[in-house]
Amino acid sequence: MAFDGLVVRAQARELDAALTGGRVEKIYQPGKDELIFSVRAASGKIRVYASSNNTHAGIFITADDYDNPVNPPGFCMLLRKHLQGSRIAGVTQKNIERIIEIEFDARDELGFSVRRKLITEIMGKYSNVILLDEGSGKVIDSLKRISFDVNRVRQILPGQIYEYPPAQKKIAFDSVTEKDIVGCCLAASESGTPLSYTLLSDIGGISPLIARELAAEDGGADPAASEIYRRITAMSEAADSGDLDCAVYENSDGLPKDFHVVPLTEYADIYKKIDFDTVSEAAEYYFQHREASSRVRQKSSALRTSVSRALKKQRLKNQRLSDDLLKAENSDKYRLYGELLTANMHLVKTGDKEVSVTNYYDNKEITIPLDERYAPAKNAQIFFKRYAKAKTAVKEKKKQLEETDSNIEYLTSVEAFIDSSEKTEDIDQIREELEESGFVRRKKQRGLKKKQNPQPFMYTTSDGHEVLAGRNNRENDFLTFRTAGRNDIWFHTKDIPGSHVILFTKGEKPSDSSIFEAAAIAAYHSKGRASENVPVDYTEIRYVKKPNGAKPGMVIFTDNRTVFVTPRRPDPAVPDK
Repeated sequence: MAFDGLVVRAQARELDAALTGGRVEKIYQPGKDELIFSVRAASGKIRVYASSNNTHAGIFITADDYDNPVNPPGFCMLLRKHLQGSRIAGVTQKNIERIIEIEFDARDELGFSVRRKLITEIMGKYSNVILLDEGSGKVIDSLKRISFDVNRVRQILPGQIYEYPPAQKKIAFDSVTEKDIVGCCLAASESGTPLSYTLLSDIGGISPLIARELAAEDGGADPAASEIYRRITAMSEAADSGDLDCAVYENSDGLPKDFHVVPLTEYADIYKKIDFDTVSEAAEYYFQHREASSRVRQKSSALRTSVSRALKKQRLKNQRLSDDLLKAENSDKYRLYGELLTANMHLVKTGDKEVSVTNYYDNKEITIPLDERYAPAKNAQIFFKRYAKAKTAVKEKKKQLEETDSNIEYLTSVEAFIDSSEKTEDIDQIREELEESGFVRRKKQRGLKKKQNPQPFMYTTSDGHEVLAGRNNRENDFLTFRTAGRNDIWFHTKDIPGSHVILFTKGEKPSDSSIFEAAAIAAYHSKGRASENVPVDYTEIRYVKKPNGAKPGMVIFTDNRTVFVTPRRPDPAVPDK
């Protein structure tokens, strides 16, 4: 539970100080449940991120750039109509709830001053972002419309009077007294339940983590009520005053476990603590690193299904072509039947179903099936036509089989890039590549599409040589044929889909250590990432060629050598953009 009442209070205070008096310049909706507000404030331009996503709902100041759709969604257009150009009057927290309200001084269609309110409800799967007309208290619209079919207690629909979520019968953490804490301790003692459970059920605005922090469940005796009261008072004052300890706690794999604005002793010896200056910085780091892989998986799911379907279709086609080719290559018997029938025409009569003749190639008797409807000469012509057709089929089937094999190789490489994608932008570029290749139906879009510049992975070897690795097949072509020089070294895993990796030599002969480091990078950016002793081919760029009509990323090369390495990726030379 990242956004509890304490974090929301600190976040509201931070947003209020940064945004009040600022003017809303732009509003974007990069995802179906995400919003970006560009605000011109006293301190400069500020971007505010708000989300109602089930797994990463929240609101904070962001430094990240988000790709925006060509056509803004309807809710984004509505927000622009009502809020663009307005001034922010203030940011507050609703009581001790996980609700942040932003008030706007705006103007309506007739130019009269009106007050609008944007409410961000941070409540897990019930999270929402709602625009209200403050004068009437009616909902203008929301990111998620909640109808009677979805929730019979509380509906969120345009024109309906807004009602806050039902209040819980708890004591607010900012108004709790020592007497209340004594009551919690007594109730826990009488019921035999952990003290943290009782604190959580009786005190509003705290999460299970903070309840455990207050109860200090470290194997010792429960703290005195006065000590618990001191702790919660200190936490509340810190959230109000801004005297915060903003930090993210992450495990050994670099995956954030939680973040908060007060020290978490429970995590002190277990997780790595990363300190931040503001709540927004901690929240952004937490959600970006925690949800990045999840968002990539969600976005890539449909694309992976399309590629898997296309691969299955190409493999089935390959099997059918192979069967047809085998049959066509066994067509010499038709030529033999035609020759023997022509040579033994005197032995055959119209209406015969078969004839037995001597095969003059091996002097063995052979039985030739006949079509009783036709004369002997007609039967011979039919056999010769079958033979000629089969020979033509062999040539065409081989050509089609080569094309199918190329498609399978290409789609397999795309599948590997999808599996290794780290950003949603990578998925967008792969989709665009597949649309151009004709394997995925192009989405209908109006307006100009923003061109994506190549952003390959960038590394530096231990002796200072730059190494680039492509994120997709189009970037592979860009690196190999438009970026690298003739004497730079090209790397690719042997018979395994993966990135083209370029070691820039600057005209010097690369050291063995650089060769092995670049090969390890190539192995890491391939489908063999989880293996050991991965074979990697390398050669100079001048020996790498692209056949005419070849698909993106498909090349041929000569004069190569092979090394066996364990996949490894060093730290990037520059931060990924």
